[in-house]
Amino acid sequence: MAALHPFPAENHGLGFGAARKPGEERGGVGVEEEEEEVVEEEEKEVEEVEEDGEGGEEEGVVVDGEEEVVEDGEEDQQVEEEEGGDHGEEDQQVEEDGEEEGGDHGEEDQQVEEEEEVQGQQQREEEEEGGGEVEEEQHRIRETTLDLSMCPYKGWTLYFSDSFLENSPSVSKIKVFEKYFTSKIHLYDKDEIERQGSVLVDYVDLTGNQTVRRALPDLTTELKEQPEVILNCLGMAIHQVLTVDLEKQAAELQEDGLPVATPITNIPHISARLYNYEPLTPLRMLRASVFGRLVCVRGTVVRVSNIRPLCTRMAFRCLMCSQTQSLPLQHGKYATPTKCIQSDCRSHTFTPSRSSPLTVTVDWQIIKVQELMGGEQRETGRIPRTVECHLTSDLCDSCVPGDSVTVTGIVRVTNDGAANHRGSKDQCMFLLYLEATSVCNTKGQQSKSGQGSRGAHEDRSGGEEFSLKELYAIQEIQSQPNLLRLIVHSLCPVIYGHLLVKAALALALFGGRQKHTDKNSVPVRGDPHILMVGDPGLGKSQMLQAVCNVAPRGIYVCGNSTSTTGLTVSLSRDSGTGDYALEAGALVLADQGLCCIDEFDKLGSQQQALLEAMEQQSVSLAKAGIVSSLPARTSVIAAANPIGGHYNRGKTVSENLKMGSALLSRFDVVFLLLDIPDESHDRHLSEHVMANRAGRGRTSSAVVTRTNNDLETSILLDHSNMPLSERLQIPAGEPVDPIPPCLLRKYVSYARQYVHPTISPEAAQTIQDFYLTLRSQSHSADSTPITTRQLESLIRLTEARARLELRETATKSDAEDVVDIMKHSLADTYSDGLGNLDFERSQLGSGMSQRSAAKRLVNALHAHSQRTNQTQFDLQTLRSVADRMKIKVMDFEGLVSSLNEQGFLLKKGPKLYKLQTI
Repeated sequence: MAALHPFPAENHGLGFGAARKPGEERGGVGVEEEEEEVVEEEEKEVEEVEEDGEGGEEEGVVVDGEEEVVEDGEEDQQVEEEEGGDHGEEDQQVEEDGEEEGGDHGEEDQQVEEEEEVQGQQQREEEEEGGGEVEEEQHRIRETTLDLSMCPYKGWTLYFSDSFLENSPSVSKIKVFEKYFTSKIHLYDKDEIERQGSVLVDYVDLTGNQTVRRALPDLTTELKEQPEVILNCLGMAIHQVLTVDLEKQAAELQEDGLPVATPITNIPHISARLYNYEPLTPLRMLRASVFGRLVCVRGTVVRVSNIRPLCTRMAFRCLMCSQTQSLPLQHGKYATPTKCIQSDCRSHTFTPSRSSPLTVTVDWQIIKVQELMGGEQRETGRIPRTVECHLTSDLCDSCVPGDSVTVTGIVRVTNDGAANHRGSKDQCMFLLYLEATSVCNTKGQQSKSGQGSRGAHEDRSGGEEFSLKELYAIQEIQSQPNLLRLIVHSLCPVIYGHLLVKAALALALFGGRQKHTDKNSVPVRGDPHILMVGDPGLGKSQMLQAVCNVAPRGIYVCGNSTSTTGLTVSLSRDSGTGDYALEAGALVLADQGLCCIDEFDKLGSQQQALLEAMEQQSVSLAKAGIVSSLPARTSVIAAANPIGGHYNRGKTVSENLKMGSALLSRFDVVFLLLDIPDESHDRHLSEHVMANRAGRGRTSSAVVTRTNNDLETSILLDHSNMPLSERLQIPAGEPVDPIPPCLLRKYVSYARQYVHPTISPEAAQTIQDFYLTLRSQSHSADSTPITTRQLESLIRLTEARARLELRETATKSDAEDVVDIMKHSLADTYSDGLGNLDFERSQLGSGMSQRSAAKRLVNALHAHSQRTNQTQFDLQTLRSVADRMKIKVMDFEGLVSSLNEQGFLLKKGPKLYKLQTI
């Protein structure tokens, strides 16, 4: 039997109490009662209900132009008749059993007649109930299609489903918000708001407005607990303000005598995009307790789906009478109508009309946001938490994988997909997701609703915020006399020495200034890359970890457990929709930060994936019909061990690492960390280690200095009176107070966000002189180590040196410090096994190794043989040919012996060799 309508309070007693005899209960009629008594009771109930129904309230429903009056008393009569019918059926069943025993067939006929009468009453009752549901449906339609002359708000039905009431709380809130928007209407671009269908509302400005605060003192609580109502009121308010403004403009045109027809006020639905909402909610706090509330989360976008249409209101056509009705679909869940809106149609079958003008669809996109694992928020031993955010309308395409976003939205739940796959009918497992109301992109590419006029404001608001206490601490750090030395000793105090390496790592933390010559051109890279190569056990991995912890946005990966897609970007397929989606890798997630790669030599073929990311600072993908490019503006800091476990100074850097020259050339600075026995250094190192293990900090430090008499004539070691390596040392007895990592992280973040230095003419002259001198010393045809990339590296590091001290101009002293670091790096790279500098030993891998020297010597001997018609050479002639071609090797006789073994030279006698023709 269909469900009963609720009754008015005054008829409840009449329907259930007055019509039933005292002491009578449901199903309490005895077997001995006669059927005639039951019939009499039913007749009395019907008469009482009819008498009571005459005084009941009447409701008028318009169906096909006629007014039907449904009396409440008749509904009570239907309920009592149903209950009486139930009693009668039970009594009749009992009497039927007794009559079968007595064989009274006359009473059986009377029983059949009573059953038919009860069935007829039930059928009439169902028809009247169906009419009541139609009445409710039409009443709802009448409320949602109000006459606009009765409601002062033209777009009321776009935001609210209930009828307009002058004294409702929503109307009072709308009036307050109207005053707020009217006072700030000059700050908005009305055409842009109407085109985008959204308006940006600053939460701080809204709650701080005096008018709003006086009228709505509990706005903060209501916005948190009932976000949909407040956001609809905000949208209705701006909709009304724009409507009034448009009507005012049309009236002015009519006054001017211009032929203006009826004013067009068909403004679409406008969503309120609330940003700067406070406080930020960590992803780990998204629990069941925040369901339905407004929250604000910040994280990194790791996945972005395709944009698909989402139906918010569907039109359905009745298959029997072809009547069309519109049904709202809440939260993207499909539903069908239960009744037809026609009073005389009892059809329950409908077909969706997707092309109907009553059907409304919007753009819909899903992004997955991963929490930022930086600093004090970093937790080991667990997977970073993620949350799905559903974007609609103008919020779609507001971010790409790797972006750092701040999402404000309402916490919703959806059915767990795993439960559906298991075939479970009882779907009581749910997943939390955010129904985004605003998206703030920190990088300012296409923030919130894509309105470029507010991109700069969004970039500032989306970046890291600093409290007054932190700003005072940053100012205190900046006022230190020798700031570079302080930061170097605060970077990784556990590792002893390597001060110049730490200085270069500190400069990589701050980075240079990215230059955009033109919006259509490729920007010049501003992030330096650093490579540390050396023997095991010298602290390379610990320095990488220290840099990653201090960086505002740092990603640490290990080369032996990393794939190509894990470094760049992967293409995954959604199990539900079958669409492909991009998932960001380490380089994309470290955008505008640092990516530390340990065990760089174990990458293997994955090294080629870094070529584009390190120079063009982007990651391109072309798979499964998807061609995309994601930003990867990151500094790569890598640490590698040489092949064989120990660095061979007789080989180049490329040969020690088995790494291509194209990848090596992208590193701005390459450092060699060698384990060279030295009594003084070993004693200081052992004291430092023992003091750290005992819990005491050292008060002085030292660095390994080079002792090579032949290097003093070269520009590479032409130091000034106080080179950087000496200025970074702390004198004995001076206390060391390192900067805490959390405070150093804030300082680095502030410098990268607000300081954008430029090169002064004096600094530019210093860099140019050093570069030209290096080019003049590397004039050999076989060695091309100094290129334009080295010049750009000097510029980047000089800008970082000025940014480290929060200066807007890089001075000559900054350039000199960078030159010292570059000299140290080049001296490591180009010195041979004897400690001599050899510019023909290219760090790019094309320098003078044993194999390339042998090849060049054979070619030179062939040229000499063709000129002199001589095929036999003694050892002295071979040396003269090698000197003339500037072929320098440590063991020349060993080189000649290897050529003899390979068959290029045939030994004819003591120190006499014959060149074999090819």
